[in-house]
Amino acid sequence: MKCQHCEKPATFHITELTDPNGPSVLHLCEEHARTFLSNEGTATPASALSSMLAKQLKIEKAAEELATADKKTCPICGITFADFRKGGRLGCGYDYIAFEDDLEPLLVNIHGALQHMGKEPTNRSGSPERQHRLMQLKVEMKDAIGKEDYETASRLRDKITEVETGDESSWIEHEPEELDDDFQSETPIV
Repeated sequence: MKCQHCEKPATFHITELTDPNGPSVLHLCEEHARTFLSNEGTATPASALSSMLAKQLKIEKAAEELATADKKTCPICGITFADFRKGGRLGCGYDYIAFEDDLEPLLVNIHGALQHMGKEPTNRSGSPERQHRLMQLKVEMKDAIGKEDYETASRLRDKITEVETGDESSWIEHEPEELDDDFQSETPIV
């Protein structure tokens, strides 16, 4: 069906019950519907209907914006914003950057702010550098055990113990020490 004022398709069909002869039906395109709905100067039931339809236009606009946001995809993990809305979970840390414009209003609505205002969690294992060094040493020790290089594994175990029990200044200031390669077993491995 076409708009009563132009040749565009009618997307709004308004039935007014103010006429004593019966209901009057208007078929309008979006542009003419906006014009019709913007005439809120009168205090008639039609103006109440107009304001209600104006709200409907705003809702439709919000739905269009949401549909556009749902198509956004994280270049790292491939999750879409629609997937986040369905599951409530992001795929990776980069999603906060990829969906920043869409997440900010959501976070403000839920938490009341964008910045965390609570207590910081206590971290018993020390600084992030210490945690990284421990993980690195444990991976190296597993690799050494997998290669059946038990001398290297035992030295790595000692290093792990030193990092876990010692103070951070003894290993943070220097680059991680490389293990001595010139240490060879006196007895050949059979």
